[in-house]
Amino acid sequence: MRAKEKVNVLMVDDQPSKLLTYEAILAELGENLIKAKSGSEALELLLKNDVAVLLTDVSMPGMDGFELADTIRQHPRFQQLPIIFISAVCLTEFDRLKGYQTGAVDYIAVPVIPELLRAKVSVFAELHRRAQQLETLNRELLRLSNNLITAQDHERRRIARAMHDGLGQELSAAKMVLDGLFSYNEPADLPKTLAAAADASTMIERALLQVRSISHLLHPPLLDEVGLSSAVAWFLEGFTKRSGIGTYLNLQPSEFPRFVPDLETAVFRIVQEALNNVFRHSGARSTWVALQQQDAQLIVTVRDNGKGINASVLECRPDSIGVGIGGMRQRVNEFGGDFRLENCNPGTLVEVKIPISARFQEVSAAPTKDTVPAAPAIPSLPQISPQLAAPVASVIPASISPAVSKDAANGATGSRLPL
Repeated sequence: MRAKEKVNVLMVDDQPSKLLTYEAILAELGENLIKAKSGSEALELLLKNDVAVLLTDVSMPGMDGFELADTIRQHPRFQQLPIIFISAVCLTEFDRLKGYQTGAVDYIAVPVIPELLRAKVSVFAELHRRAQQLETLNRELLRLSNNLITAQDHERRRIARAMHDGLGQELSAAKMVLDGLFSYNEPADLPKTLAAAADASTMIERALLQVRSISHLLHPPLLDEVGLSSAVAWFLEGFTKRSGIGTYLNLQPSEFPRFVPDLETAVFRIVQEALNNVFRHSGARSTWVALQQQDAQLIVTVRDNGKGINASVLECRPDSIGVGIGGMRQRVNEFGGDFRLENCNPGTLVEVKIPISARFQEVSAAPTKDTVPAAPAIPSLPQISPQLAAPVASVIPASISPAVSKDAANGATGSRLPL
C-alpha cells in the first residue's frame, strides 16, 4: 500500500519553548513540522513551501498574529490557507471576532489541550492532502484525455490509410477490369471476358475480406454471439498470423462462463492492448494468455518472453506510461479491480483481477466445449507465474473451432491491417 504523503504544518511563535511544545504535541501526526519565530520569517517560509495549515500566536513583537493573517490573506495564493490562532492573553469575544475577520478558521486558548489541537490540525492536513491528490488526478486525467484524442486521431489516420491503400486499390482495380469488359465483342472475346470477370470477382472478394477485418478488429461479433473466450481465441489466431508471435490460451474453467457485455468488452480490449504492446515493444517470440474465474474473481494474465519493461513504466508513473497502459488501468478501475505489471525475467506479466458480483454474471454460459480444442504442450518457460503454470493439457495454441462463424475466420485470415 502506498505510504501517506506528508504535508507541511507551519508553527509561528516568538517563544521557542512554545514551539517545542507544539512540536511535541503534533509529532505523532507524522507531518512535516516547520517552525518560525516571527511573522516576517513565517511569510518567507510560506513563499518557499506548500503549507497545509498555519498555527500562530497572536501576541508577537513586530508583526502580531492578526497582522500576519491579514497580510497572508492579501496574497491570492494563500487566500484558502487555514489559520489557527493560539493565544494566552487575547481571549475576549472581541479578540476572537477580530481573528475570524482576518481569516482565521479557529481560535484556541492556552493552555492547549493536546488531543484537541491534534484533531484540528489533522483534519486540515488531511483536507490538504486530499486536495493535492485530486489535483494530481486531474492532471493525469487531462494528460490521458489529450493522449486519447491523439490516439483517436492516429487510429482514424490508420484506418483511412488501410481503406485507401487496401480496399480502395482493390475496388479501383476491379472497376478498371469491369470497365474493360465493355470493349470486348461477343462471341470472339468470350474467354477474355470470362477471365476478366473472374479477376474482378477475386478483387472484390479480397475487398470484402478487408472490410470484415476492419469491422471485426473494431468490435468482434464473436464477443456478442458466443462470448469472451471465443473472441479472445479468434483474436489470438489472427494475432499469430499477423505478427508471427506464438500464442497460447489457458481457460479455467474450460466451460468458461459468460459475463455482462461491458465487462467482456473491457477484458477483450485489455488483452488486445497487452498483445499489441507485446508486438510493438517486447521482441518476444511467444505469449501466454490466461482467463480464469477463481474465488469470485475474473483473473486475466498476459505473459511474454521478451525483454521486459523499465522501472518507471512498472510504477505506472504518469510521465512514463502511454495511453495504452493508462487505458487498461482505467478499464480495470471502472470495475473495481486491480491492475499489475511485473518483469518476469524473461518477459513481462500483465495481471488484472476483477471482483465478480451477481451483476457482472450472465445467466447462460458460453458454449466453450468445442471452442478450445486440446493441443500439444508448450515448451517450459523459466519463472512462469503461478497463474500461468496450469496443467500442460490446459495450455493450448489459440485456435478457432467449428463454432466460430465463417465470416470471423475469413476476417482474421484476410486482414491487412497493421497491429
